[in-house]
Amino acid sequence: MPHPKLQLPISHAKPQVMHIDLNSCFSTVEQQARPLLRGRPVGVTNRKTPNATVVAASIEAKALGVKVGMTAHDAKILVPGLVMLETDPPKYHHVYQILVNIMRSYSPNIVMKSIDEGIINFESTMGIINKRPLADIGCEIKQRLRDEVGCWMKCNIGIAPNRFLAKTAAGLHKPDGLDTIDHKNLRKIFSELHLTDLSGIAERNAARLNARGIFTPLQFLDAPADLLKRHVFKSVCGDDWYKRLRGFEVDDFESSVKTVGRQFVLDDMQPSDEVLRSRLAYLCETTAMKLRYKGLCARGVYLYLYYGGGDSWYERRMFKSTFFSNAEVHRRATLLFNRRPRGDFVRMIAVSCYGLEPSNLNQVSILDELNREVWLTEAVDQINSQFGEFTVTYASSLDAKSVVKQKIPFGTTRYFELLLNGA
Repeated sequence: MPHPKLQLPISHAKPQVMHIDLNSCFSTVEQQARPLLRGRPVGVTNRKTPNATVVAASIEAKALGVKVGMTAHDAKILVPGLVMLETDPPKYHHVYQILVNIMRSYSPNIVMKSIDEGIINFESTMGIINKRPLADIGCEIKQRLRDEVGCWMKCNIGIAPNRFLAKTAAGLHKPDGLDTIDHKNLRKIFSELHLTDLSGIAERNAARLNARGIFTPLQFLDAPADLLKRHVFKSVCGDDWYKRLRGFEVDDFESSVKTVGRQFVLDDMQPSDEVLRSRLAYLCETTAMKLRYKGLCARGVYLYLYYGGGDSWYERRMFKSTFFSNAEVHRRATLLFNRRPRGDFVRMIAVSCYGLEPSNLNQVSILDELNREVWLTEAVDQINSQFGEFTVTYASSLDAKSVVKQKIPFGTTRYFELLLNGA
């Protein structure tokens, strides 16, 4: 039998969580900045080469079948009139800061889930600051975005008792919806959705549910907690889903970072060893910068290479001591790189650090050589922060800096803020 505490009704709590999602953010910002692109299919990529992937597609491009993740080459074949643009981080940062400022004006309790998605929790402010209905505040936020960014900006807003249902509500009427889910309409809304419309339920989880006779969101909602925990998800995730679907909050936490890394599709179809090492040096340098910005050090390095013929190779190694500096990430990645298979041209390089721990940069060591590494790293970071990115850098990676573009990161905002501050 399910645990008695998990025999829960649908939550009757007031909907006080608002999820805000900027629609097709990067491409919409480009259309806002360039009026001639409005109403046209637009794709945004980190680099304008045929093998680069689409990182954002406008509403018009999505309607024609362009999907995030497809190559620019395939997208242009599908939609010959597609306008492809390179990412322009300062524009997106400007809009991001406006969105954050708007959200903070309603509550100090905000969380940016990604560059274009944020959550406002009104629980502690409704009786003091915001005495209006949240739907009215949602309409006001939409208007403020148009006033403070531009008339082409749109956003989806969802309101619900928890984060999951608020995100679900925000996706009901794209591209400019405003919907509320509560105990009164939850079952009706679920009856109109598919399992894969629920955030977190993709093909694999849908197959798990189907294997237990659950084919619709309503059946998912009505499934016993014990079935979800023991037979579908086979973990406490089942308990979380049981509560989440009913409007109880289980997602109010920040997950820990597992890996930090960079990857790059080679700009040269037949790169020389010198070109490969230049690109590797740059990827290692920027990976180390991300590592330090997050206040972390690492014990492991992972290197992945993809070859023109379709083969791939990877190697990982865990080290006894932690590391954080540009030089140490580069040295350890080079140890792995020197063991790579030869005979085919490398098409992609990926470097990542794992085995992450809180950084010990602020701790003085009894070993002078460790202190010198910390002090030198901090001095270089301060110089680059004050005088511009890569003022002090490695000669080996100079050639890559004009080629390897900084990617716009998804799923986090901390590195995005670092990127825009010059790293």
